[in-house]
Amino acid sequence: QVQLVESGGGLVQAGGSLTLSCVVSRSIFVINAMGWFRQAPGKEREFVSTIRWSDGSTFYADSVKGRFTISRDNAKNTVYLQMNSLKPGDTANYYCAAGRVLSGRRDAYNYWGQGTQVTVSS
Repeated sequence: QVQLVESGGGLVQAGGSLTLSCVVSRSIFVINAMGWFRQAPGKEREFVSTIRWSDGSTFYADSVKGRFTISRDNAKNTVYLQMNSLKPGDTANYYCAAGRVLSGRRDAYNYWGQGTQVTVSS
């Protein structure tokens, strides 16, 4: 089965930057899209961004547009989430997900990583 492992989370000061990585264990041909979601305590898991492996098409949640950038390295089977101008509101556990359709819906993804914590201090 497809396995995903996120890394790169940590503590960062407001206004700072952080880059998350997600390594996929199986061929990109098994899946078509990769997504990033986040969940803060007491909140539902929300969509952040998604990217299509084949052509790099992307989609972002309005809350992160202009600040976050999703990208992928096909050779390394890795997806990245570059986060700039971080705000305390970005604090959450960030999850990497894999699916067959480029979508912002949680149910469009079949596989999920364990999550990596991002904490932004004021």
